[in-house]
Amino acid sequence: MRAWWREISGLVLPVVCAGCGVPPTPLCAECAAELHGFAARRVTPDPEPPGLPGVHAAALYEDAVRAVLLAHKERGALGLARPLGVALAGAVRAGSVGPRLSRPSRSSSSSRPGSPVPPLPPLLLVPVPSARRAVRARGHDAARRIAFAAARELRRAGTPARVLPVLRQRREVVDQAGLTARERVENLAGALEAVAGAGRLLAGGRTVLVDDLMTTGASLAEAARALRAAGGGKVPGLARMTAAVVAAPSPPREINRIRVK
Repeated sequence: MRAWWREISGLVLPVVCAGCGVPPTPLCAECAAELHGFAARRVTPDPEPPGLPGVHAAALYEDAVRAVLLAHKERGALGLARPLGVALAGAVRAGSVGPRLSRPSRSSSSSRPGSPVPPLPPLLLVPVPSARRAVRARGHDAARRIAFAAARELRRAGTPARVLPVLRQRREVVDQAGLTARERVENLAGALEAVAGAGRLLAGGRTVLVDDLMTTGASLAEAARALRAAGGGKVPGLARMTAAVVAAPSPPREINRIRVK
């Protein structure tokens, strides 16, 4: 019914930008520039929760970006998943450069000219799952939907990527709103687990935890713990696990504010 109502309302209500409210487009060029126009950079919450992997964010959680994320998550503006996925793909790339994207080298003693170069292992995007009651209330899992859009964008640009939704909640948690950073860590401790066989699936590529938003980093740290437990120390890729989010409410100095050409 929610999906049906969204389709009907889109036909009878004026289309306005989710970021600024200006018609006649769901995302105007100016708000899209706030979402896509800056290079993603490493962000770190203060205090940093134990076990948090390196996190890259595509944008600051403010103004138009905040409005777009809320419109997608809370108001069911599902058409925004694609532009949000494009932003997330940029953050994934920023955290996956360097040795992780380098092809295996061929020594002169063990290779012959013209021999094939092994393909790069895929990026495995693991979305942080929303609380079950939140998914029921919203009618969708925002981070998971954006993760699939990001994987499509990465593949379109030539980077092998797929989504592995292998995390699930093993117990209910209280609403995070209003909790301190320490209280959020305590609230989420042991709340997530990986599905059976997750370690085998994660062995096939480079793991990137993904979410729409990072505030204290508690959710990403708990997700990383659950994945490491699933790997049992036998999945090399988990030792180099990274994380990527669409936005983080970090000070401007922690986000590269240089426009992407």
